[in-house]
Amino acid sequence: MSSDASKADRIRELMATEGDAVAENTRGFNEGRIESTGRLDDYEELKGDAREIKEDAIGRLPELIDRVKESVEANGGTVYLADDAADANRYIAELTAEERDADRLVKSKSMTSEEIEVNEALEEEGVEVVETDLGEWVLQLADEAPSHIVAPAIHKSREGISELFAERFDLDDPPETAEELTMFARERLGELIEDADVGMTGANFIAADSGTMLLVTSEGNARKTVTATDTHVAVAGVEKLVPTVEDFAPFVELIGRSGTGQDVTSYISTLTPPVGSPVPDFRNDADPLADGSGDDRDFHLVLIDNGRMAMRHDEELKETLYCIRCSACSNACGNFQSVGGHAFGGETYSGGIATGWEAGIEGLDTAAEFNDLCTGCSRCVPACPVEIDIPWINTVVRDRINRGEVDSGQTDWLFEELVPDEEPAGLDLGTRVVGNYETVAKLGSLAAPIANRLADAGPLRALAERVTGIDRRRDLPEFASESLVDWFERRGGAAVPADDAAREAVLYPDTATNYVDVDRGKAAVRALEALGVHVRVPDLPGSGRPPLSQGMISTAKSSAEDAYAGLALHVDAGRDVVVVEPSDLAMFRSEYEKLLPASSFERLADASYDVMEYVFGLLENGGDPGALRAPAEGTGPVASGKRVAYHPHCQARTIGVGEHATAVMERLGYDVRVSETECCGMAGSFGYKTDYYELSMDVGEPLREQFGDTDRTVVASGTSCGEQLDALLGTPPMHPVELVAPRE
Repeated sequence: MSSDASKADRIRELMATEGDAVAENTRGFNEGRIESTGRLDDYEELKGDAREIKEDAIGRLPELIDRVKESVEANGGTVYLADDAADANRYIAELTAEERDADRLVKSKSMTSEEIEVNEALEEEGVEVVETDLGEWVLQLADEAPSHIVAPAIHKSREGISELFAERFDLDDPPETAEELTMFARERLGELIEDADVGMTGANFIAADSGTMLLVTSEGNARKTVTATDTHVAVAGVEKLVPTVEDFAPFVELIGRSGTGQDVTSYISTLTPPVGSPVPDFRNDADPLADGSGDDRDFHLVLIDNGRMAMRHDEELKETLYCIRCSACSNACGNFQSVGGHAFGGETYSGGIATGWEAGIEGLDTAAEFNDLCTGCSRCVPACPVEIDIPWINTVVRDRINRGEVDSGQTDWLFEELVPDEEPAGLDLGTRVVGNYETVAKLGSLAAPIANRLADAGPLRALAERVTGIDRRRDLPEFASESLVDWFERRGGAAVPADDAAREAVLYPDTATNYVDVDRGKAAVRALEALGVHVRVPDLPGSGRPPLSQGMISTAKSSAEDAYAGLALHVDAGRDVVVVEPSDLAMFRSEYEKLLPASSFERLADASYDVMEYVFGLLENGGDPGALRAPAEGTGPVASGKRVAYHPHCQARTIGVGEHATAVMERLGYDVRVSETECCGMAGSFGYKTDYYELSMDVGEPLREQFGDTDRTVVASGTSCGEQLDALLGTPPMHPVELVAPRE
C-alpha cells in the first residue's frame, strides 16, 4: 500500500466485498474453538506441553536438523536445507523439470510453499502446478492470494465460487450447492492427479529421530498427493521439527480445535517417507498396483531457513517460530473478522502472528503495511495453543518500524521541551501525540473548559485530522476541570480512618479516570469506603499504556519504572492497589513482565486488583452487600431498574477479571446480560484514527445488534468501550462501580 489513503480505501473495499463472508466463517471457527476446547479437561496443560515442546525444539534446532537429515537419508530419502526461497525453488525446479522431466506437479495445501512462491518458479520452467486443496484450487483459478492460514478461500461465498467455475469451465449449468461444488472439484482434481508426475506436500510437524511427518488436513488430498506419484517433495520450514513422534500428541489434540473448532480434523496422517506402497498405474485396469512399484518411490525433504535461523536468535521474534499455523489468532481477532487476511496480512501470512512472520521473512517494510491492525486487545493470547504473546510481538515490531522510519536529522524541539519521552526525533507526529496522551490530558484538564470548547471547533478538528490522523467524526474526551487526585485532597482524604478500616487500598489514578472520567473514580472511592476500606488516591504517573500502544517501548518502560516506584511504597506498607481502568491493570499484570525486573513485576501484579474484583473479594470475605446500591425503580441513572447490559473489557477478559463485575451485580440483585462481543473495536486510540474509523465501527456492530434496542442499563468497564458504545448506541454507558456505589 503506497499511502495511508490507499490503505483506508483498501480496508473499506474489503469490508464491502469480503467482510461478510470472513466474519461469518471466522466467528464460527472461534465459537467452535471455545466449545471444543471447553470439552478438554486438560486444555491448559496441553497448551503448556505444546509450548514446552516447541521451546525445546527451537532451542535445539541445529541439532534436530542434523538428526532429521540422518534419519531421512537412512530411510532412502534426501534432505536439502535451503537458505532462502530462491535456493529452495532452484532445487525443486531442477528436481522436477530437469531430473524428472515432469509435466505436472500436484500439491496439497502448504503455507510454506506459498511463502517461497514455488508455483510461479515451477511454471516458469514449464511445469504445470495444480493445487489439490479445494480452497487453494479455487484461489488458483481466481488468481488470488489466500486470506486465511487454514481456510484460504474464507472470503469467497458459495455463489461466488459457482460463478467462478461457470466462467473458468464455460458451464451453462454450474454447480450451486456446497455438495455439488465439492463433487465438481473432486472430479476435476481427480483427473489432474491421475496424470501428475510429482507430488508436493507441506508438513505440520516432522519428527527428527525418524523423519516421520504429521499431516493434518480436512480433505485427504495430502494422501492422494503422496501416493499417486512416485516422487514426493515435502516443503517445510525448519521450525516444523520436533524431537520425536511422541511429541506430536498434544498438537493432534490442539490444532483442529484451535483452528476450526473440530475435536479432530478429518484426516490425520503420519508417514515416514519414502512410503512403501505401490505406485498406482491409473491406465492399467488389470494390475493398477503392481508389486515392487513402490521400490521406485523417491522422497525429498526441502527444509527452508528463509530468515528463521536469524529469528531464532532474536529474543523478541523467536516466539513466532513456536507458531503451529492454526489461525486461532485470526479467528479471535475483531479486526480480522471484518477485513480478513487481504488487509490484515503480508506477502504470505495473515492475522496477529503475521507481523512476526513477515518481519522475520520479508522485513519491516512488509510488516509495516498491516501492523497497526493489531490493537493489542489481547484476545488472541488465550486462543493461541502454544501461548505465544502475539500482542507483544506486534508491539516490538511497531517499535522497530517507528525507529526505522524516523528522520534522524529532524529535531522535535517542541516535544523535547514539553514531553521529554524516550523516542528519537522525527517520530510520526500522530504516534507521538497519542503516545504522550498523559501530558495532553494534564494540559487539557488545566485548561478545561476552554480546551474542551476548542477541541469541538470544526477548523481545529480538521487540522488535527490532517496533522495527527484523529478522525473528526469521533467525539473527543472532555477533560475534567478538577482531577480525581485534586478532588480527593479537597474533600479531606479518606473518609474511613485507617484504625477503623478492614483493609487499606490505593486507588490508582489512571490517566482516563484522573483527568476525564472522574465520576467513576469518585464512585470507586465511595464503593470501597462503604465496605470499610481506608482509601488513598495519591498523585502517581501513568502506567505507560498509551506509549506502549504506539510501539514506543522505551517511553513505556520509563513510565512503568516511574509508576512502580510510586506504587512500591504502598505495596511495602501492605496496601492493596485497586485499578479502575482494565487496560492499566493489564499493564500491571501482564505487560510489566516485559518492562520491569521480574521481582518488581511479581510484587505489583500480586498486589493489584480490578475495582470490581476487589469489591467481589470484600463481599466474599464478610463485606455487607447492603452497603452498596441494589436495583431500584424510579428516576436517575438506573431508571431501568435491575436489568443490566454489560460489556466486559477485552483485556479484562484476558487477565481473568471480566466476570467479577457480573458476579457483584448479580449478587446485588441485578439481572445481567453479558455481551457476546469480545472486543468493541475502539481499542484505545485505534478507533480515533481516520484510516480505521469505519473498521472500528464495523467491529463494534455486533454490540449495536445485541444492545441497540435494549431497555437495559448499559454498563462497560473500559474507557474505550464506553466511548465506542456511546458512538454505537447514542448513550454513554456507566462503569460497573458507578452502578453499585452508594449515591453521593
